[in-house]
Amino acid sequence: MQNKSDRFASRISKKGLIILAYLVLFLGIFLSIPVATFEKSHSTVLLDSDNQLLGATIAEDGQWRFPEVDSVPYKFEQAILLFEDKYFYQHVGFNPVSFARAIQVNLSAGRIKQGGSTLTMQTVRLSRDNPSRTIGEKILEIILSLRTEISLSKKEILSLYASHAPFGGNVVGLEAASWRYFGRKPHELSWGESALLAVLPNSPSLIYPGKNHKILLAKRNRLLRKLYAENKIDKATCELAEIEPLPEAPRPLPRLAPHLLDRFSQNGYSGKRIVSSIQSNVQIRTTSLLQHYHSKLKSNSIHNGAILIVEVKTGKVLAYVGNTIGQDQSLGHEVDIISSERSYGSLLKPILYASMLEEGTLLPKMLVADIPTNMAGYRPHNFFKEYDGAVAANEVLARSLNVPAVRLLNQYGTQRFHNMLKNVGISTLSKPSSHYGLSIILGGGEATLWDLTGMYASLARSLMSQKMSFSSPVLLKGSVMKPNIVQPQLSPASIYLTLDAIAESKRPGNEGQWIDFATNQKISWKTGTSYGSRDAWAIGVTGKYAVGVWLGNASGEGRAGLTGVGTAAPLMFDVFEFLDKSKPIPAPQKGFTTLPICSKSGYKASVNCEKIHHSTVQSAGAKSIVCPFHVLIHLDKSEKHRVGSDCESVSNMQHKKWFVLPAIQEWYYKPKHPDYFSMPDWRADCQTTGKLQKNMEIIYPRRFSKIFIPKEIDGKLGMTVFEVAHRKPETAIFWHVDDDFLSETRDFHQISVQLDEGWHTLTLVDAHGETSQVKFEVIGKRK
Repeated sequence: MQNKSDRFASRISKKGLIILAYLVLFLGIFLSIPVATFEKSHSTVLLDSDNQLLGATIAEDGQWRFPEVDSVPYKFEQAILLFEDKYFYQHVGFNPVSFARAIQVNLSAGRIKQGGSTLTMQTVRLSRDNPSRTIGEKILEIILSLRTEISLSKKEILSLYASHAPFGGNVVGLEAASWRYFGRKPHELSWGESALLAVLPNSPSLIYPGKNHKILLAKRNRLLRKLYAENKIDKATCELAEIEPLPEAPRPLPRLAPHLLDRFSQNGYSGKRIVSSIQSNVQIRTTSLLQHYHSKLKSNSIHNGAILIVEVKTGKVLAYVGNTIGQDQSLGHEVDIISSERSYGSLLKPILYASMLEEGTLLPKMLVADIPTNMAGYRPHNFFKEYDGAVAANEVLARSLNVPAVRLLNQYGTQRFHNMLKNVGISTLSKPSSHYGLSIILGGGEATLWDLTGMYASLARSLMSQKMSFSSPVLLKGSVMKPNIVQPQLSPASIYLTLDAIAESKRPGNEGQWIDFATNQKISWKTGTSYGSRDAWAIGVTGKYAVGVWLGNASGEGRAGLTGVGTAAPLMFDVFEFLDKSKPIPAPQKGFTTLPICSKSGYKASVNCEKIHHSTVQSAGAKSIVCPFHVLIHLDKSEKHRVGSDCESVSNMQHKKWFVLPAIQEWYYKPKHPDYFSMPDWRADCQTTGKLQKNMEIIYPRRFSKIFIPKEIDGKLGMTVFEVAHRKPETAIFWHVDDDFLSETRDFHQISVQLDEGWHTLTLVDAHGETSQVKFEVIGKRK
């Protein structure tokens, strides 16, 4: 008996194991069935910092299909469930009651009048590209729906459906439909609008806004009354929703930042939803302002422009207007100027100024030579082709004088400056410093509005935070700035003095007159104009914002009158006018020292400086040299002539401190400074001593220079102009070339000569016997 019992138990145990094995096998097969997934291309969607739509691109398959949403608005959820699947939260993917009811209705009608598919089944069907409706497909949908319900939550399934349901035409997904039909995001839709979208996926090819209007209206209103009957909405809401008009044909999506959208699409964000740092109200006003200026500038064939606004504290971009708006494709409106490499003109001069302050070789008021300059064949010119002889360093920066800037760069070193520019975020100077040479300070390289505006914003941020913080601007809402790998060694004190130097509101315009840009806040700003008037720049910073402006032609065509100060600066100031006002950037508490400064030269005062004031400068300024321009001279009793110990008794001498510039600087400086007095002449009996004083200096040609003179039609070399400076312009100067006398000049010491190719020697002798000589080479073709 016991053996029978054991055998029965053994058989039961074996059957149980077989059943369990089948169950495991079935479960394995069932779980191996893929969950409903969608491998569709998506639109690239750009949102502002408040999730408002800035723009979107159409998906690769020609559909407006936004990336999947992670939640469904309450109103749409209630409407779609009541219309499509009332028991969605109760069934497990398949509702046998609804399925049986649908079969009964369809048999009675003799046609397919009602479907029995749940939202889960519809989601599965959408994921499989809507295969033909057969019994086999329906069974497979049920199996896949059961599998999907096991792996995904109800909210996830509903979000998948809302993201991929068809809403008519080429509009796919709730979010795309909401923007295409109503111009708002789904969470902002009314009950009437939500109900309308809920009935669309049922037959999207038959009815949608702009097609079969009466049928669509009737379906929407039936659903609204059903929502009222189910106590989802009250009577007043239902009645108001029923009288809401239907939208017409799909409306175009916003295009508030098309160039930024393209930038994201081309840099790894294609098909994604991007929440940017852009503020729509700032973007719209900036775009409108640029278009206003464009309407005036296009009469001068200036067709393109760009504006970038960066929040100083966070580095976040608040407005990205990459170009003007226009219909003519040949004018380059589609080019993103903000990321385009263009000649930057004078915009990098503040970095040189700050760098030289930092090393202590420059003080804010220190005189810098502004004279004709030729350095290894490079001959820079000021914008107005005039010279001041000597100009205070901060005025050189404020007036954007080219020649003094080049001379300062030559002193600082192009390699060091090239490295500094990389450290402050200029990423486009990929060639070695020797490629750019001294022209790097005047726009000899190329930079982007993105890098340049970020650089100025970083200057202000470093000053506000009292620590180095040079980084590129930030475009994503949740991103934080990434500092440059190598931070520049610029102290807050040097940066403050630099920004202070460019905070003047008056600048010389393109006609030479001074333009006063009225503003009720302190703005540190700099302009740039590229060679040939191809690019006009203006960049300004306050404690809150950095604003970068570019105007010109994307094609590179230059236009007369296109300048930074005359064209771009007015637009920049208008942008600042509608932004929040900022208090002046406070001076740093550390990094300064007080030095006795020579009032006339701006150098650290020497014992010979006549007027001295104490000034607060950067601490490194203590290392600067003392004034080289003040000397102690000796006069006779009449104080009209200089004397020396060889011609006058020391006891009879009058000792005076005198401000003396080198001859060539004095030549240009004196006419513009009535308070400058040349030193008195030597007394007649002191001629031997007097010869020690150099009164004459050759401006051009320079020693050992190579002068290229093109040939005329007759094959002979053309003319070249030589120029000389003399402390006493009325003094006669006698010109000789290769020992041959050429001419005599008075007052205006300049002559034109025609020379043969080869080496020559220019010799000058003034009426007092002082001589000056220079050797140079004339070439008739480029070497």
